[in-house]
Amino acid sequence: MSRGALQPSQQKLAEKLTILNDRGIGMLTRIYNIKKQGQVWKACGDPKAKPSYLIDKNLESAVKFIVRKFPAIETRNNNQQLAQLQKEKSEILKNLALYYFTFVDVMEFKLSRRQSLTPFTRRVSHKHSLTKKLAVHRCMWYIRYIDLFLFSVLVGFILCHAALSSDAAALSLWKLALQSSSCLCLFRDEVFHIHKSAEDLFVNIRGYNKRVNDIRECKESALSHAGSMHRERRKFLRSALKELATVLADQPGLLGPKALFVFMALSFARDEIIWLLRHADNIQKKSTDDFIDKHIAELIFYMEELRAHVRKYGPVMQRYYVQYLSGFDAVVLNELVQNLSVCPEDESIIMSSFVNTMTSLSVKQVEDGEVFDFRGLRLDWFRLQAYTSVSKASLGLADHRELGKMMNTIIFHTKMVDSLVEMLVETSDIPVSPPCRYTAGTFTKCLFLPNIVPSNIQFNLRHHIGDRSLSLCNMFLDEMAKQARNLITDICTEQCTLSDQLLPKHCAKTISQAVNKKSKKQTGKKGEPEREKPGVESMRKNRLLVTNLDKLHTALSELCFSINYVPNMMVWEHTFTPREYLTSHLEIRFTKSIVGMTMYNQATQEIAKPSELLTSVRAYMTVLQSIENYVQIDITRVFNNVLLQQTQHLDSHGEPTITSLYTNWYLETLLRQVSNGHIAYFPAMKAFVNLPTENELTFNAEEYSDISEMRSLSELLGPYGMKFLSESLMWHISSQVAELKKLVVDNVEVLTQMRTSFDKPDHMAALFKRLTSVDSVLKRMTIIGVILSFRSLAQEALRDVLSCHIPFLVSSVEDFKDHIPRETDMKVAMNVYELSSAAGLPCEIDPALVVALSSQKSENISPEEEYKIACLLMVFVAVSMPTLASNVMSQYSPAIEGHCNNIHCLAKAINQIAAALFTIHKGSIEDRLKEFLALASSSLLKIGQETDKSTTRNRESVYLLLDMIVQESPFLTMDLLESCFPYVLLRNAYHAVYKQSVSSSA
Repeated sequence: MSRGALQPSQQKLAEKLTILNDRGIGMLTRIYNIKKQGQVWKACGDPKAKPSYLIDKNLESAVKFIVRKFPAIETRNNNQQLAQLQKEKSEILKNLALYYFTFVDVMEFKLSRRQSLTPFTRRVSHKHSLTKKLAVHRCMWYIRYIDLFLFSVLVGFILCHAALSSDAAALSLWKLALQSSSCLCLFRDEVFHIHKSAEDLFVNIRGYNKRVNDIRECKESALSHAGSMHRERRKFLRSALKELATVLADQPGLLGPKALFVFMALSFARDEIIWLLRHADNIQKKSTDDFIDKHIAELIFYMEELRAHVRKYGPVMQRYYVQYLSGFDAVVLNELVQNLSVCPEDESIIMSSFVNTMTSLSVKQVEDGEVFDFRGLRLDWFRLQAYTSVSKASLGLADHRELGKMMNTIIFHTKMVDSLVEMLVETSDIPVSPPCRYTAGTFTKCLFLPNIVPSNIQFNLRHHIGDRSLSLCNMFLDEMAKQARNLITDICTEQCTLSDQLLPKHCAKTISQAVNKKSKKQTGKKGEPEREKPGVESMRKNRLLVTNLDKLHTALSELCFSINYVPNMMVWEHTFTPREYLTSHLEIRFTKSIVGMTMYNQATQEIAKPSELLTSVRAYMTVLQSIENYVQIDITRVFNNVLLQQTQHLDSHGEPTITSLYTNWYLETLLRQVSNGHIAYFPAMKAFVNLPTENELTFNAEEYSDISEMRSLSELLGPYGMKFLSESLMWHISSQVAELKKLVVDNVEVLTQMRTSFDKPDHMAALFKRLTSVDSVLKRMTIIGVILSFRSLAQEALRDVLSCHIPFLVSSVEDFKDHIPRETDMKVAMNVYELSSAAGLPCEIDPALVVALSSQKSENISPEEEYKIACLLMVFVAVSMPTLASNVMSQYSPAIEGHCNNIHCLAKAINQIAAALFTIHKGSIEDRLKEFLALASSSLLKIGQETDKSTTRNRESVYLLLDMIVQESPFLTMDLLESCFPYVLLRNAYHAVYKQSVSSSA
């Protein structure tokens, strides 16, 4: 028929229906939002929540009038009824305008829809036969509309229920649909309970008792069997989609000829997911297991894989279908058009346009990146269907089914060229109707199923509704990262246990067993069972043997695959990076684990040995480094962030670090026990060792202070941590020096006289008797020496560690320190010393001690007075040294190269305290040490003349302190010592203590 024969209302039907379809979705959205916001439905259902206009008695008559006449309201003749309304007109319009215009638009939409569909009403009976003929082909093409098809069948036969009695095929189809679903989707999460609605309708119609029974049977069947049926469908689809995704990943060229199967698979999976989510919360279930699918993420994952293939290989599909359209579809369509017996002008023009458009296509357009647009062709097909569907149409599609089938195929092929993204949305986009709580619950269950963990990232790719989407996405990613972190922690625990088996402390038992086994063999007795050696766990008798560590690694690899699946995700203009979640959790857990592995117990003052902690930390780091094989994260950044924080006093969260824990332990536990006389420093062993006492200590000091342990401590704390340890040690020394200064002030007059009377023995003896707190001075100086000895061990260990890590830099610093000219300004020299000390190098003047003692300057005392006190402190120590000879514990032991009461540490204390104090007060260190040596020599020579054995029992051992002081000092020489103290006395002293040691051991 010609276009002129069309009535005005029948023209441009295709355009009208297209616009109305889009308009309808918009209207549904507006109504849906109004209901969800509760601004109309809630107000109308709850009298207390109703707007005041609807419950105002003065407006009651006006409201009734408006409701009765709406929307055609005549206001001119009803001024009295609407008078009160006019007073509040502006306020009412302001609050209710949104709803009013929405309802008006709905009415206009309804009218427009009815007018547009009127031309089709007379063609329904004729189209019925065409529908049957094209049913099979249309099912293939419209396969993605299964949910819509069910809706059409169920609702359509409710409205046209007469067909159920007259057509057995219709009844069978209707029953099948009723048995497969209990509720249908109206819009988003609004559902329609089909069984209840159908039963309520038919129960009131005479003669429909059989239909009512059919509905009840189908409802029972749906409740009993639909869940399991759809569960099996999802199970099949998981397997099918996995195979399809694997094949297409290997052979992407198959995407062209198999595109229909891809979109069918996507639509089937999409419909099954929607069915599950819709029924999970909207029906009474006989078996909840059928509605809790722990594997739903796996199905969504394979859908995402297929979608990714389509997006990635879009040009491949375009090339295939451009050739298909131009080389086959155009030829076949042209033949069909030529064979039409009747073809009106308008229809002929449209179909010729189809052929010409397809014939002009070429692969070069795809290669050149040309943008295709076949919307006009598809709209023309819609228009052609409209022309052939109106009354008195001379060309009817019902009589030319091959033409209809061909055009539907062509439309599908065009969408494969210009609408791949739209097709993906149409066939596989899951709408926003699924309840978030189901998704969240299912996600949590999925985390504990390792075989489907890689699919969990799909939960994050599916939520896009405002703040709820952001919170859910954040929660899912956080939970995934937590689960991965827990798996890594378990693996680390296993590896730490294995590493612990290799520690030297376990060798003793193995050696003991070997010795006992040999002796038992000789005597013929059966020994204890042989201990398993480390590494046995790696020996496998067969491939089926799976250890707990294997399971953890498998679960971790699959979970990390999920985290690594996408680098970033955009949700409502927010970017989420799954890997950053894992990195953050690893940093937090690594920090807690390191501190936890110290096993510090404040009550019992127990702590892990540094070497054992270092072994555990290295095992932990090895596991974390292996994470880079699973997921692309910068594990070095994690190490830097965590380990650098552990070198400070507190971490970024204000929590104690291993630096603070070990510093406190060494100061408050080990060094305090040294002060109490339970532990001694053995220079020969370069370690602190427990002394035999009545109260045995809970720890072995040697196991925490020997060179290997101090090196391990340096590895753990690093230069920053060791600097903090040194500063803490110096704080304790400064407090001791402050007390010593108070003792000097108490004896300042006597010390001043003794400083100038060292050549008058009798006068010195009289003055000495007037001194107070002599033992306290020596004890405090010994404590200072012990602390400095411990710091010396720590510095030496730090130097050894840094020499391994940065040998060239350490050697440069060492060379710089050793070549400072003597005339260098002291400020410059102290800067060099500070650099050297940070590298663990020993310095003539300890910069940390200088800083600590500098803070003690008092405002009430002049610099001259401070300098005098410093000089008298050295005098006090020098004249007090002879009293050490009367102490039983002052005996020198050649085996340990020291004294059991740690007085050998006085050598280090005297030299470093003198160097620091006289650097601060700008005095001559050498002159003051010479003065000290003269006073000490004179005082010690006096005890050689004593006849009381109790006061001279360890005289020789105390003599050796002078030699130690000189050996320790960079400012004194042996020549200077010999000028003050005869070397023959030192030689005889060494001979005596060695002889005494041999006789004691015998």
